[in-house]
Amino acid sequence: MTVRAWAELLRVSALFTVPGDALAGAAAVGRRPDRSTALAVGASLCLYEAGMALNDWADREEDAVDRPHRPIPSGRITPRAALTAAGGLTAAGLALAARAGRPALGVATGLAATVWAYDLRLKHTPAGPAAMAAARGLDLLLGAVATGAGARTAPTPGRALTAAALLSAHTYAVTTVSRHETQGGSTTAPLTALAAVAGIGGAVVRGRQTSRGAARPASARLLLAAFSGAYLHTAARPLAHAALNPSPPLTQRAVGSGIRAMIPLQAALASRAGATGTGLAVMGLVPLARALSRKVSPT
Repeated sequence: MTVRAWAELLRVSALFTVPGDALAGAAAVGRRPDRSTALAVGASLCLYEAGMALNDWADREEDAVDRPHRPIPSGRITPRAALTAAGGLTAAGLALAARAGRPALGVATGLAATVWAYDLRLKHTPAGPAAMAAARGLDLLLGAVATGAGARTAPTPGRALTAAALLSAHTYAVTTVSRHETQGGSTTAPLTALAAVAGIGGAVVRGRQTSRGAARPASARLLLAAFSGAYLHTAARPLAHAALNPSPPLTQRAVGSGIRAMIPLQAALASRAGATGTGLAVMGLVPLARALSRKVSPT
């Protein structure tokens, strides 16, 4: 029961949406994943889980009313244990980032600060979705600055910033919908998110060149289209259902699908930068995320 409670608190099924951030960041700057990329992935996983534990600690009183089955209000995990886990995971994430170099530590510090600010102060304010979006964008940039640490030539940040902006836009849309998952009732939020998803998918697939400026071969274009299509299929359909019937169950399903849709989006961003192998590796996480989400909700 304790293992199950911690799995629910940390929302382990959503963990598979994290590694693709750093991998897409590495691809965006035209570099192959290396040891520093792996350190960035580890830091991302720790900071993501820190945010999950801190989120439930901060929302423990609200969850006692709206979600009494959650680990803290149900008494399966104490508030103190959740807060301790959040602090320990944050420290571990920053330590891993430090091993990837000073630029990575700088981005990770900003990411950690954003996560804590969101959970403790910003979540229920108008700035909440923007803070969550910024966290995802910073996570991608963490992979971009960490990869190739110590190389003689600095990476070109432009494409990494574009990829981070697209991932952030998706996160913003899903976070806006998530604000209604316990009460439902909003048609505007899922409709707006649906329009955003369509725009993001179109922007990704319109990228016609690799990060080195070379024309993309036909096979790579087909793969990019497939990844973009998977992204649209995963995110758009549940959002449309939630817009037609904004009940809590359908809204929660749209949020969960929106979280899982980050994986094909990350794969598409990597492929867009010319890293088709990375894109395929990221897409391999989709069945794992889907299978685990049936046992542990990502929301």
